[in-house]
Amino acid sequence: MGVQLKHVKIDETTLDFLMPMHAIIRPSGHIEHCGPTLEKLIGTARADAPRFLEVFEIRRPHENARTFDDLRQLAGLSLRLSPRHAPHLRMKGMFSSLSDDDRLLVNLSFGLSIIEAVQDLGLSNGDFAPTDLAIEMLYLVEAKSAVMEESRRLNNRLHSAQRAAHEQAMRDSLTGLKNRRAMDQRLKELVEAETPFGLMHVDLDYFKAVNDTYGHAAGDLVLQAAAQVLLDETRKEDMVARVGGDEFVLVFENIVDTDRLNLIANRIVARLEEPVDYQGQRCRISGSIGFTTSEFYAAPDLDSMLTDVDVALYESKRKGRAQATMVTRELLETAQGADHN
Repeated sequence: MGVQLKHVKIDETTLDFLMPMHAIIRPSGHIEHCGPTLEKLIGTARADAPRFLEVFEIRRPHENARTFDDLRQLAGLSLRLSPRHAPHLRMKGMFSSLSDDDRLLVNLSFGLSIIEAVQDLGLSNGDFAPTDLAIEMLYLVEAKSAVMEESRRLNNRLHSAQRAAHEQAMRDSLTGLKNRRAMDQRLKELVEAETPFGLMHVDLDYFKAVNDTYGHAAGDLVLQAAAQVLLDETRKEDMVARVGGDEFVLVFENIVDTDRLNLIANRIVARLEEPVDYQGQRCRISGSIGFTTSEFYAAPDLDSMLTDVDVALYESKRKGRAQATMVTRELLETAQGADHN
């Protein structure tokens, strides 16, 4: 058996709790009272009883609503409206006439603009009615945001790990220099881009004697010192690679001046001859060098260039070590004749 209620009186506190985005509108069109969330939207600057149509623009079903009577005609209809100071917020609402007087009650919601509203106004769960489905949407958005953020962080960590692994695969673990794989890749890039470059092969002289006399720890220290010399005597855009036990290859982008390369090579030899201290012992080495340029070849072939600088390096060894030799036609012809003999 049902109970019929003719009149229900609800105080403003209860109305604010149940409908935090409601407004009561006087016949003059002014907002007499509004819920706490709507108050945040209106702002304190408009808190002195503004007219409803000064604050909101009706978009549907009638864009030309101008008076309180126009609003009364919209009672019971689903409305689309926007705050005039924030037209990007598309809201929903509905008017209802109060039975005890001529005032109107309107209840609003943000609809699909809930995300923008939360961001713009700093709203939280407490700003919505407990039964408002916006709460569920907020939970979903929050969960999605958390998942997306964690996914972004995971991707960043994965990319960082991939970069680190790739970088590690391209470096010599003892000296920190690039390795043969990195050298091959760099040379291939320069040839494909038709970028001129100088190529230098450095082999340490007397390094075996250091290892035999003082041990591998001393040899490692000397290799690290030699690597630092090579880095000091080259530019950031150049490449220094350790390609063997005591062998190094240097790649000079856009340097094809043989006099300049010869000067760099001799400077490297002089620096390598500076003794390295190991537990009070002075370890002495030097360096033999062969070098060429991409301009020496009509069409640079990497295998040929690496073979030729190797020939020039061993010519430096043959002539007494601790010097640099440039690849020339005569040198290659002599080496080829020696091979045939």
